[in-house]
Amino acid sequence: MNTTTNTSDTAPVIEIRGLHKAYANLEVIKGVSMTAPRGHVISLIGSSGSGKSTLLRCCNLLENSQQGEILFNGEAVHWKGQGAQRVPADRAQVTRIRTNLSMVFQQFNLWSHMSILQNVMEAPLTVLGEDRQQVEERAHRLLAKVGIGEKAHAWPAQLSGGQQQRAAIARALCMQPQALLFDEPTSALDPELQQEVVKVIKDLAAEHRTMMLVTHDMRLAADVSDHVVFLHQGVICEEGPPSQVFGDPQTERLRQFLSASMAA
Repeated sequence: MNTTTNTSDTAPVIEIRGLHKAYANLEVIKGVSMTAPRGHVISLIGSSGSGKSTLLRCCNLLENSQQGEILFNGEAVHWKGQGAQRVPADRAQVTRIRTNLSMVFQQFNLWSHMSILQNVMEAPLTVLGEDRQQVEERAHRLLAKVGIGEKAHAWPAQLSGGQQQRAAIARALCMQPQALLFDEPTSALDPELQQEVVKVIKDLAAEHRTMMLVTHDMRLAADVSDHVVFLHQGVICEEGPPSQVFGDPQTERLRQFLSASMAA
């Protein structure tokens, strides 16, 4: 079992130390270490298959890693077992961490049988057991915040992709998480609808919310990030502030990636 570090307001919201993740014989994450300080936006960039989304899912304990440490507010995740048999040892801890790390997926994952308002309210009501009136008031505020307040009683199928993704962001925010995790939030949208979602993400970044963002949108990463991590074949090839990563890349691999991204 891991030793739990004392929780501190100065501790990063998320810290990863020497993380390894494999699927059978395919090692996807190879000893990655990184942090997401409070109030900072960390963007993960890299080509498809570089391990970005897997790393994000490991942070939220949706995937089990085989080696390394994951800390939330300085508290280390407790594990049992080794290698492929390693799993979290404390289910209550996993629930607590997940309720504080809201994830927004590439596919919106809204419940089709619920209205938009019901989608946004569901988790605070069922997972956190909050008061319905307070949750409903907060849900309406958040839907207005992301620009779809008038769609509260619509069904997901009645919304455009951009509106559905904004509803998914409102749903994540309604849990009042300590960090937001975005996994390619604009890649399923056409360019016009992408900008609706990009605006919401930029507004959230301006509020100094803690966020980890996996994206192929280099402009978005440059605009909102405090720190950019370039993953290549499961390792951090280069990282730094956006001005350095995008303006003065130090490795040939990053230069090639950025050149191909700009040409796309």
